[in-house]
Amino acid sequence: MSELDIFSLKESVLVYLDRSGGLKKLSEDCKQYNDQQQEGAVYRFCICVNPSDVIEVDAELGDFVLHEPLTATKLFQSVCYLAIKTLMLLDKIQTENQINIILRLTHLPPFPEYTLDLCTFPRGNVLLKPVFVEGLVIALTRVTKYTQGARFLCMNEACTCSTGYHHIRVHAPGATESATVRNDFSCNVCHSQMKEDLKLRVLGDKQLVKLVPCKALDLFRGHQQTPLRYQSVTLFLRDELCNSMGIGQTYKVLGIPAHVHQWPHITWSIEANNIQAWEPECSPKVSATFLELHKTTACSPWRFSAIAAHCFGLEITPPGLYNSLKLCLLLSLVQTTSDLKEMFHSLDILVCTNDFLILDRLMTYSLGLARRGVRHQSSGEMFASLSRDEHGAGTADIHAGSALLATGGICMLGELSCYKKDKLEAVQTVLEGRTVSVFIPGKKYGEDADQQLSFPLRCSFWALIDTADPSRRSNRTDCAVLGTADLGSVQIKLADAFGLVIQCRDNVGEQGLCHTAHTLQQAVQPAASLYSSCMTFSTQDYQELVAQAQMLQVELSPGAEKIIHGYYMASRRVRTQSQGVKMSVASIRLLISLAEAHCKLSLRTQVLEEDAVIAVLLCENSVILKHGASPLVLPPDAVFPCDVADLDSLHKRDLILDELHQNILRFIYAYAPGANSYITEE
Repeated sequence: MSELDIFSLKESVLVYLDRSGGLKKLSEDCKQYNDQQQEGAVYRFCICVNPSDVIEVDAELGDFVLHEPLTATKLFQSVCYLAIKTLMLLDKIQTENQINIILRLTHLPPFPEYTLDLCTFPRGNVLLKPVFVEGLVIALTRVTKYTQGARFLCMNEACTCSTGYHHIRVHAPGATESATVRNDFSCNVCHSQMKEDLKLRVLGDKQLVKLVPCKALDLFRGHQQTPLRYQSVTLFLRDELCNSMGIGQTYKVLGIPAHVHQWPHITWSIEANNIQAWEPECSPKVSATFLELHKTTACSPWRFSAIAAHCFGLEITPPGLYNSLKLCLLLSLVQTTSDLKEMFHSLDILVCTNDFLILDRLMTYSLGLARRGVRHQSSGEMFASLSRDEHGAGTADIHAGSALLATGGICMLGELSCYKKDKLEAVQTVLEGRTVSVFIPGKKYGEDADQQLSFPLRCSFWALIDTADPSRRSNRTDCAVLGTADLGSVQIKLADAFGLVIQCRDNVGEQGLCHTAHTLQQAVQPAASLYSSCMTFSTQDYQELVAQAQMLQVELSPGAEKIIHGYYMASRRVRTQSQGVKMSVASIRLLISLAEAHCKLSLRTQVLEEDAVIAVLLCENSVILKHGASPLVLPPDAVFPCDVADLDSLHKRDLILDELHQNILRFIYAYAPGANSYITEE
């Protein structure tokens, strides 16, 4: 490249910096360095670059930015140095080598060659150019230090390089620490050995992150077998990008692939340049069948969700069986969200059953509808684990367990009796605090002091208790408390931490025969339908319904808020006085979460009193199973007190729920302090 071409490119860089506000930011950064009394060898400047705008100024310069970032960085470095010296912005800088320019690209052209698929790319032929990668964070390290830049002096005192800032080394993408700081560098002028001026070494922050393709999430659901294997890729995050990625979350990363040489091995990694939170795109649309159902059931706020639960999971169970559980599974699915800005209202479910196999299949099937579903294997790590970092960072890799991998979705634990006591205690602690704590021993991982890190937990838990196995029963003789269920070896505190406890009773008589016929029919003709009277919805229909409901933004109506608040106050007063049970603040969160979820599942945006009634019935039934009955007398399955197979049954259910609504109001008026100020006696 001729000097004329280089001059033309530098001129284009200056024009772009002037138009984009880069010169103004350069001036502001220089003011910060002027305020620092300590002198440094290297001064770092971060410049945001929009490749599209650069191409408009100079196509050749834009090509360098997109395909030869190191050459483009050198051009920007030269122009910034001239600007600083010409405008006298920073007197501390004596040579161009002292400027460390970081080009922070805002985006890349939307073409396939700028997207790197972690499943299919050829690692050996990747050029050193910016690309986009998408993936899930499965592990990360603590923030450690690395050398941004260092000053070297010639040991020959007669050489001009024995003083000044002639030999400056800065970090480049893909370089190791030994490429920046080493004791065998020689002077370019006299070839004498050089030594580092340790007083002027500049340190920065570094963090390593492991990323896997989002397709790997399909392997965690546990309901499908595949020969595919996915391998993680390591990202290097530096300086202001540190702590910008959370474990268990998905991101789109703009980075520069690099081969890291650690003799005798060569590892492939990516130097992150820009990071943004990302979720796989989905355009939820409710199927025409559900839209028609929603239209025909508009006369009642309870019917749409009832029919959706009634016809759910026909591949596993016949309609009408385990309706309350099916409704709760749908409510839990609806409440999941991947948006970090939204508060995550978890809906944890604990199921007591003597029909473990069928309900395990039903919950596994439901897990496939989740935005992100992880079925925990008892041999795996539930929360987080540690290992020594393999890239020489001298720290620990923190690996996500099943709960963190399920961020924004559902973690299915399966049968709780399979877990040891210490693991169940850990589950209880996590459910109560909604955080995962990791203890890192300092001596083992190269630190002076021990450290404990905490990660927020944003997932709901599903679990089962198999009451049919005699070896797992609690053998309690005090189960005479009216309404309580046998929770096996599970402690009451753990059941309270789950919040929602559901009992699925024995299949006897006609229901048992119906279930047997259903199982045989599905084994012989899986695609056939036994139920002409039941509306048929496909799995995709339910996926679209759940996805649409998740996106709805809802708000509590005054009536719903009064019922939730009044029931909480009344129940807390009654149970504290008569049973010595303290209703925690988590009960309020559970009630609100249930009411909002029922509102979303019904495709509404305002939480009505009827939604709050469903929440109260589910919550009260759950508390009864754990602590016994209260003056609010409810039937064993209050949400589905009768069948909902036809229009007459739906009408009968509406009448019963209306009566239960009035009973709840009377209970609140009788036992909630000050209820008469906000509840009208009816």
